[in-house]
Amino acid sequence: MSELLKVPTMAECMADGRQPEILFWVGSAGSYDDRAKKITRAFVKILNKVKVDFAVLGTEESNTGDVAKRAGNEFLFQMQAVTNIEILNGYQIKRIVTACPHSYNTLKNEYPLLGGNYKVLHHTQFIEELMKKGRLKIERSSVLNGKRITFHDPCYLGRGNGVYEAPRTLLKTLGVELVEMKRHRKSALCCGAGGAQMFKEPEKGSKDVNVLRTEDALETQATIIATGCPYCNTMMTDGVKAKEKENDVSVMDIAELIAKAQDL
Repeated sequence: MSELLKVPTMAECMADGRQPEILFWVGSAGSYDDRAKKITRAFVKILNKVKVDFAVLGTEESNTGDVAKRAGNEFLFQMQAVTNIEILNGYQIKRIVTACPHSYNTLKNEYPLLGGNYKVLHHTQFIEELMKKGRLKIERSSVLNGKRITFHDPCYLGRGNGVYEAPRTLLKTLGVELVEMKRHRKSALCCGAGGAQMFKEPEKGSKDVNVLRTEDALETQATIIATGCPYCNTMMTDGVKAKEKENDVSVMDIAELIAKAQDL
């Protein structure tokens, strides 16, 4: 993380005797994947700009256990989850914000069964909250104004948790032309990451699912595919490359678009 960005840890906050407003759960992709780390930086730039009092767990953050659970390893999931919950409860965490819908879903819906009860927000929900409270003013950007953008609904954000409007509200605020794919919101097609296609060879068939989803996006004639998930970002980026459209279409997280529009 750049020295220009302020990213305090919970341990530092405790040493200072203060409880931050939110805990930013970075997630595995946001911590270790080079592309996803750019999304993390963009969100931190927004937090710094608005002077949100936040903290991260740093080296105390472990994987939520989402991958283990989806793979059927309930024992490993509970080991990872209970370890995280002990740390979160030890810091008396009340609100968590994450840019990863996989972490969002696990922290929000599965940790309560193991004693971890928190108010969990996706970063688009939190940014929208900042706007509604007047803490963040997003100007229509000359950089993005009129740009044709389509939004890919992440499964664990959309169908899994019913969050459809916050990302779209933010995009409209930027003054872009938001165009929907033929399959969107509840009928949105998975990019494959939620089914672990990002980590393995494709299933047998005539076409990879991320390429099929990218074709949905390309049909809209959008020049930017917006996402709200680091895993979707990877799958859609690979799909754009497969269609040899990387010079015409970019894939960006909404936090990156806002940071770009605000020249952060």
